[in-house]
Amino acid sequence: MNAEPLLIVGILTAIFVGYNIGGSTTGPAFGPAVGANVITKVMAAGLMSIFFFVGAYTIGPNVVDTLGTGLVNDTSIFTLRSNVAVLFFIGGALFVGNYAGVPASTSMTAVGAIAALGLATGELNWDTLGEIAVWWIVAPILGFWVAGVVGRYFYPRINAWVAIESKQGGRPMVSIDNSGLVPRLQFGVDANRREITGALVVVAIGCLMGFASGTSNIANAIAPIYGTGDVGMVPLILIGCAAVAVGCFTIARRTLDTLGNDITNLPLTAAIVVAVISSGIVVALSSIGIPASFVVIATMSIVGLGWGRATRTTTLSGVRAGEETRVSVGALTAEEEGERSPEIGEEDVEDIPKASDLFDPSTTARVILMQNVVPAISTIGAYLTFRFVPIFGF
Repeated sequence: MNAEPLLIVGILTAIFVGYNIGGSTTGPAFGPAVGANVITKVMAAGLMSIFFFVGAYTIGPNVVDTLGTGLVNDTSIFTLRSNVAVLFFIGGALFVGNYAGVPASTSMTAVGAIAALGLATGELNWDTLGEIAVWWIVAPILGFWVAGVVGRYFYPRINAWVAIESKQGGRPMVSIDNSGLVPRLQFGVDANRREITGALVVVAIGCLMGFASGTSNIANAIAPIYGTGDVGMVPLILIGCAAVAVGCFTIARRTLDTLGNDITNLPLTAAIVVAVISSGIVVALSSIGIPASFVVIATMSIVGLGWGRATRTTTLSGVRAGEETRVSVGALTAEEEGERSPEIGEEDVEDIPKASDLFDPSTTARVILMQNVVPAISTIGAYLTFRFVPIFGF
């Protein structure tokens, strides 16, 4: 097959990956805002597209360089034929995760496929892979402990400050007034000052998550094509972001409807806490060129937040005295937004279940299993293909 048709196929495959990234990341970013009727789905898609592009254009090139040139010693292995195969395994493995209903890590899946190519050809940069792997271990642990501290000591204060109630039906709390020459934000007539502040916080957090997604996820779509040197960084970023935007305005509507993922199934306050912690870690890692797994970091942050909320029923003196740690049923869902919660150790422990009663072991096991299986499919499938299929010529 000639180089030009292969390049077209590679770009089309990258567009498909970008399209799915837009569809899967808009829900976690703006699901809470849409679910609380703060903004519309169209506004959510527009904001996601804009801030994804900003993240991809500013910090994203660092991660693209890592995956496109730093993960292998010789970039000549990034032939057009091999890149199509890499993107195929990334997209195929992610499809398995989506079919199973488990949000898998696009970064881990992409790194796995590219590393498999480097391993099969003997060109894998083990130092770079080791640095990425170390951060993949450290970052979720960091997310867990930061969220745990917030859950134990600061969550009630944040909960009271946000004070947004989900308002179904009617006009969204925040909309755009296009009646004048310059569009401007307008707020619901019945919204008080506290609700407006909370609404702006929720939207701002969504924009932060969109930015964080752009810094890390753009590389998953375009890095293999960039590694060939046939297309420049800026055109690929523009193509990838355009594909993401199409996904934001189309298939993302389903995720915004169901809010069916680890972040948006939480109450609004918890979603904000997890989003800030996870996005901050992802942006920090992207700035040093590390492709971060937002899904894994967010999942561990959720667990950490629940653990921190659970331990509020026991004081440190009670632990030293040997009291059994028990938790409230609301450890994850907590109080209604804006409702004051008791101080640490003040909760009524009568008829309170143990911590294990709050978690579904089978669901937890399925999520952990699939978050490892999906990258494994990409990595093993790509390695066997590049090692034993003759058409790649390695």
